[in-house]
Amino acid sequence: MKKSVFECLRFDEADDQFELLETEEGTPGFFNRWPKDEAPQTKPIEAPSSESVDENEKRLKKDFRSDINPDVLLRRFLIGGTIPALAACLNGMASRSEINDFILRQSMFKGVMQGVEKNRAKYAMEHVFAQQEAELEDDWDKIKAAVCEGRTAVFLEGDSRAVLMDTRSYEQREVGAAQNEKVIRGPQEGFVENLRTNVSLLRRIIKTDDFICEFRDAGAMNNVMLVIAYRDGVVNRKLLLEVKRRLNSINTRMILSDGTIEQLTERSSLSPLPQVLSTERPDRVAAHIMQGHVAVICDGSPTASVMPATLFTLMSTSEDAYVRRPLGTILRVVRYIGAGVSILLPGYFISLALHHQGMLSTEVISTVIASRRMVYLPIGLEMIFLLWVFQLLREAGLRVPGSIGQAMGIIGGLVLGQAAVAANMVSTVVLIFVALSGMGTFTIPDHSTQVAAEYFRLFLVIAGWLGGLLGFSAGMLALGVWLVSLKSYGLPFLSPIAPRTYSKQPAILRGNVTQHSRATDYTNPEEGLS
Repeated sequence: MKKSVFECLRFDEADDQFELLETEEGTPGFFNRWPKDEAPQTKPIEAPSSESVDENEKRLKKDFRSDINPDVLLRRFLIGGTIPALAACLNGMASRSEINDFILRQSMFKGVMQGVEKNRAKYAMEHVFAQQEAELEDDWDKIKAAVCEGRTAVFLEGDSRAVLMDTRSYEQREVGAAQNEKVIRGPQEGFVENLRTNVSLLRRIIKTDDFICEFRDAGAMNNVMLVIAYRDGVVNRKLLLEVKRRLNSINTRMILSDGTIEQLTERSSLSPLPQVLSTERPDRVAAHIMQGHVAVICDGSPTASVMPATLFTLMSTSEDAYVRRPLGTILRVVRYIGAGVSILLPGYFISLALHHQGMLSTEVISTVIASRRMVYLPIGLEMIFLLWVFQLLREAGLRVPGSIGQAMGIIGGLVLGQAAVAANMVSTVVLIFVALSGMGTFTIPDHSTQVAAEYFRLFLVIAGWLGGLLGFSAGMLALGVWLVSLKSYGLPFLSPIAPRTYSKQPAILRGNVTQHSRATDYTNPEEGLS
């Protein structure tokens, strides 16, 4: 009986399903972090390339797993019909036409390297290969990294150096309009995922000989490249060295975009406000570089990071410089008023409605009481609930396709708002204040700053709920002190207001474009612009 039951339930058969087992040692610490959070181990330095083409081919086949990796192309040929050579590239990353026309075809003419016994790679690079961008390299890790980027490495018998030629040609998105920073007047171009294209977009705007673009490895194991862009002679050298020092400290397994670099190099990781300006507009990056800022562009990312950043930098847009002074001033003033209403209005209303009813008129108090006659939630909890619903609708609208997201935002807001009022969960007065606060949030141009405004708003609502105007004022004071203490790459976050620095253009009001004759000095540039 027992045996038949086991056979029926298959207790006597081993489980052949895959199971991922824990292999780490130790006990998880607080927030499930392991006590030994060590940096990733760096790979050992490999020996340089060999003078033998056969030996280099064996190493490439082993390192790139050519037996199971069919897109690794290793092409054997004879230069001039006498010297064995090997071309290594990745199918789909390198251009076949360029390899055929400017490397293989040029190499197969008889006598092109007749009598050359020493420095064959250098001679071939200078006299045989018809490639504009070529260099010699004997470091094996750099050779493999170049092949992974789409370049072609050519090894010659009798020379330990390889000729690296730029044959990169892969599908990429064309330059189009910026998706998240649209303007009515001004350039419509936006960055793409190709690093070289992004650098060319900047060079089309900054046509000076002191504009420097340093290409370097990002410090990740996936060999992502980045560019440090600045104006030599204008940028503060201490700022530039600080940016490079933080980038040099990166040692991680993978970097996908500039957002990863921002998190790995920032110092105030718990700050809801960003410490760099992330933008997808080349004109905006170029404007900050001309003022002495440093920009970092990561390969594969359609945005650039500008450092340092201030509160007024995050609250400005590209269109501010393209419209006339009166209109630009009105746009800025409306933007700051909207941000202030978004952050301060809910907490201020909660403070007055709960603790200081005497400061409100009889009509206002009567309206609030009438709207809350059947509502069973406390007014503070009601405000927090509606703020959470607003964030829920906003997040849902962002994560679904465009046309559906717009419909979801409109229909969801109407249905949920009307249903919540009809179910006596919220009052119409509080719903109006939350709607005004939400509209004010969208006047903030930077998305990360919009998210930070949600934290500040919730903090002030809780402070006003607990302490009235005294708690609300204490919360505002705490936020002000924190903003004053915050720095971005050594620059005070409220510059040029606190501390006050030279600036002919006000931080909030739009200045006159004709008076913009020198760089602003809050970054302490080496020299002004004439």
